[in-house]
Amino acid sequence: GGQHINKTDSAVRITHLPTGITAECQDGRSQHSNKAKALQVLTARLQEKDRSERAAKEAATRKGLIGSGDRSDRIRTYNFPQGRLTDHRINLTVYKLLQAMEGDIGDVVHALQVARGAELLAELEGKA
Repeated sequence: GGQHINKTDSAVRITHLPTGITAECQDGRSQHSNKAKALQVLTARLQEKDRSERAAKEAATRKGLIGSGDRSDRIRTYNFPQGRLTDHRINLTVYKLLQAMEGDIGDVVHALQVARGAELLAELEGKA
C-alpha cells in the first residue's frame, strides 16, 4: 500500500435514505471492495437498529402488562376505630366496616363495577 491510498479515489459512502444511516469505507484499493464492505457495515447497522427497536417495543409492551412492579399502591384501608372502609382506587368511603368484614361488600363491588364501566367507555371514546 504505502502512498498508493493517496493516489486512488476509491472511498465509498452509502446512505440509507429512509433512516439517514450512513456507512463509509476507504480501506481497500478497489472501489468495488470498498462498496461491498460499506454495504456490509450498513446492513449490520440497519439490522441492529431494527433489533433494538423491536426489543424496546417488546419491553414497553411487557412493562405495560406487568406494571411497575411497585406494590406500594394503596387499594383499600380498613379503619377499625372509626368503622370505616375506604377504597382508594375510586375514592369510596363506607362506614359499614363490620358488615364488610362479614362479607357484605355489595356497595363496594357495585361502585367498582360502575368505575370500571366508565373507564372502559372513556377508553372506547378515546379510540373512536
